[in-house]
Amino acid sequence: MRKILASILTLTLIAALFTAVPALPAKAETVTINVYNWGQYIGVGEDGTIDVNAEFTKRTGIKVNYTTYDSNETMLTKLETGGSSYDIIIPSDYMIERLIKKDMLEKLDFSNIPNYKYIDDLYKNTSYDPNNEYSVPYTYGTVGIIYNTKYVTKPVDSWSILWDADYKDKILTFDNPRDLFAIAEFLLGIDVNTTDEADYESCYNKLLEQKPILQQYVMDQIFDAMINESAWIAPYYAGDFVTMHEDNPDLAFCYPKEGFNFFIDAICIPKGCEHKAEAEAYINFLCDPEISGRNMDAIGYATPIPEAKEYLSEEFANSDVVYFDEATAANSKMFADLPDATFQLMNDYWSKLKVGGSVTVDDDGTVNVEGRSYTVYIIIGAVIAAIIAAVVIIRMRKNKLYE
Repeated sequence: MRKILASILTLTLIAALFTAVPALPAKAETVTINVYNWGQYIGVGEDGTIDVNAEFTKRTGIKVNYTTYDSNETMLTKLETGGSSYDIIIPSDYMIERLIKKDMLEKLDFSNIPNYKYIDDLYKNTSYDPNNEYSVPYTYGTVGIIYNTKYVTKPVDSWSILWDADYKDKILTFDNPRDLFAIAEFLLGIDVNTTDEADYESCYNKLLEQKPILQQYVMDQIFDAMINESAWIAPYYAGDFVTMHEDNPDLAFCYPKEGFNFFIDAICIPKGCEHKAEAEAYINFLCDPEISGRNMDAIGYATPIPEAKEYLSEEFANSDVVYFDEATAANSKMFADLPDATFQLMNDYWSKLKVGGSVTVDDDGTVNVEGRSYTVYIIIGAVIAAIIAAVVIIRMRKNKLYE
């Protein structure tokens, strides 16, 4: 009987012990968010600057898979073709408007983004997101002309300098249609949001005039080219000029007298993202005044958070290129989303410009490429000949291996 009582007492004590100690929580699965952003557009820890993604992971435990694009149009194509799932994208104003119209963005839960309160009211209720439902401003900035004062001796105050044959093969320009066509539009006195087909033909012809003196169309490649002085003149974003100027003090910046683009890039969540709450935590993190300030100090762009300026270096905080005055801003123009037909027309002209001219096929099978004619049969024959040559070479190499 005593043994039985002792056993019962022991079991009771053990049961009480397990009841008193809470069960250990299941190990939380590590979440990774996929962030898709412009190149050169976040602090990565170089030269003592903040590594934004590493700091986010340190504070939240959420990992970041970070990839980049070089234009809004590249980003749109990637989203439309699928194959990748992104939790964060950072498009420009007009592209956000297009994404909203296409129902490609999630509405944000601002209860997860309390730091939104720090965004200046100047950058809320915008034309592209009037009810502040889909986006949170990340940066704002302008487009202008970057030039090397050692080599460019003529006055630089107009977009026309990009057509100056005296600087042949030393001129770069944008490798995306919206920014490139805007330059021709400003120069020709055309509204940058025009829908007139004749305007795009005029811009195309103007850009075609420029092509023989261009070195190349570029995006992020501009950094090396301008810093290392293989190119002397290029239109680009003011924030990136500040970064380049640190590495090459001979570079200068101009706001062209004909006008220039003012833009806001904002943080959005694509429709159907896998980790919406974590993506909103990332947006909230980027809106922390200290993080925003240190991040902008690393990339050279303007922050839409006034409280963030105390974390900027003196050079950036006082830069009249980054934080331009009202008189300068008055000569700027924001892009609006274009109708699908206009958007396609501009892209068609852009493709035509890049390949060097029109490509047409006549009824008799002749292919016309920029004034030169080739029959379809000649082209097919050339392709077949190339394939046969490749097969012969491969077989010869195999025979040598077995000799």
